[in-house]
Amino acid sequence: IRPRLRSRPERNSGPLSARLRAMHRAMLHALGPQGWWPGRTRCEVIVGVVLTQNTAWTNVARAIANLRRARVLTPEALAALPGPRLARLIRPSGYYKTKAGRVKRFLSFLRARYALNLSRMFTRRPSILREELLAVSGIGPETADSILLYAGGVPVFVVDAYTRRILGRHGLIRPDATYDAVQALFMKNLPPDTALYNEYHALLVAVGKDFCRPIPRCARCPLRGDLERHRPASARRFLRLKTRN
Repeated sequence: IRPRLRSRPERNSGPLSARLRAMHRAMLHALGPQGWWPGRTRCEVIVGVVLTQNTAWTNVARAIANLRRARVLTPEALAALPGPRLARLIRPSGYYKTKAGRVKRFLSFLRARYALNLSRMFTRRPSILREELLAVSGIGPETADSILLYAGGVPVFVVDAYTRRILGRHGLIRPDATYDAVQALFMKNLPPDTALYNEYHALLVAVGKDFCRPIPRCARCPLRGDLERHRPASARRFLRLKTRN
């Protein structure tokens, strides 16, 4: 589903802001728009966000297709669906019993607080809604922020394992950086723009999957130029660069 909201950009300046913008441009130029999040409705996006935990999107897509064929991709239909039936439908996503429980707990929250109305839920102040989502068992910061960004159009930056790996290798974060610290790196140095955060995160995922892998493929990575310009110590063993004088 495409982001519906775009916050008015603010001017962010400084070398870190310029570097983050340059990285975004390099990825976008090389890879093109990613078209995230793949989903037809807010409900479908939220279910996809929950199901994508610890699995590849191709597996999630198969589970979503099952739910679509069963015509249960609405909050009301999912809430009425017995847990075992839901688990069978989402089996391709892996850990299907656990994920069925998480979907059901989210729906219980949505029923109790917002009468299963997603539009009503997203009228809530984002900071308050984020805390409410985090209180639902099985929803952590990455999942909560993905719901806010991709389903709600809220300008909040999503941090995942790919983001951590890329930023760590580029010397932009410490190995022990918290989720909030990594998120703040982006949100303090980029304008609060929903479309920008959406595309930036999607591009980082693409780079993480295809280039910045556990054994990196730096030669053709869109972000190789950033490494060569800044030469962080964390990346010298990948690029075989000489130590800066």
